[in-house]
Amino acid sequence: MRLTDKQKEILDYVVRDYIDYAQPISSEFLKEKHRLDIAPATIRLKMQDLTEQGYLCQPHTSSGRVPTDKGYRYFVDEIVDAGNQGIPSLEIDFEMEIKEEFEDIFRLAQALTRNLATASSSLVLSYMVEEDVMLKDGWEQALKNPELQEKESISNFIDFLKYLETNAEGLKPESGFKVHIGKENLFPKASDFSMITFKYEPKDFDEIILTIVGPKRMAYEKNIGLINNVIKLFESD
Repeated sequence: MRLTDKQKEILDYVVRDYIDYAQPISSEFLKEKHRLDIAPATIRLKMQDLTEQGYLCQPHTSSGRVPTDKGYRYFVDEIVDAGNQGIPSLEIDFEMEIKEEFEDIFRLAQALTRNLATASSSLVLSYMVEEDVMLKDGWEQALKNPELQEKESISNFIDFLKYLETNAEGLKPESGFKVHIGKENLFPKASDFSMITFKYEPKDFDEIILTIVGPKRMAYEKNIGLINNVIKLFESD
């Protein structure tokens, strides 16, 4: 069943607000925050429809809604289909620092990994294929997420990273970038996490596979925008 325009609007708001606030989103909250021209009761009906179709779920009987894997997937696909219009660009200082490192593959990978981890507030992995070297940056940012405050979640996250390190070369997408959401990840303990993977090939160097890793509640739009700008940066060199 295709979503109506109003259902799409409600789903988009729920996903964005949940990413921002990390709390279940209620109809009253949507009504007030976005000044919607429909009653909270009508918003609740739309949210119930989205829940029945598998895009949202209700953690507790009296709580609001949160996105499911299917809801996040729809949100991400809409971003990609829209051509990423309006997604924020990288800062110029970021671009210049990366360009200054083009002559040294290790310094280049370190600069990109460090800056992308800071810009995305996520853990970033860079795998240099020819050298068989993996760089990591962004632990501090990643561990600030509320999803990684429990011992079991941290353990699963570490196990997921070990899996990614072991299978680094297999992460390479055929082209562009690829988003893996929750249970789309092959590793069974990664159902609460997402990753965005892409490859780039600096001039005169072998390719590097780069992965942004975080909770399913990661800022997909921002991260996809960052990746697109990195890809353009290397294409223009």
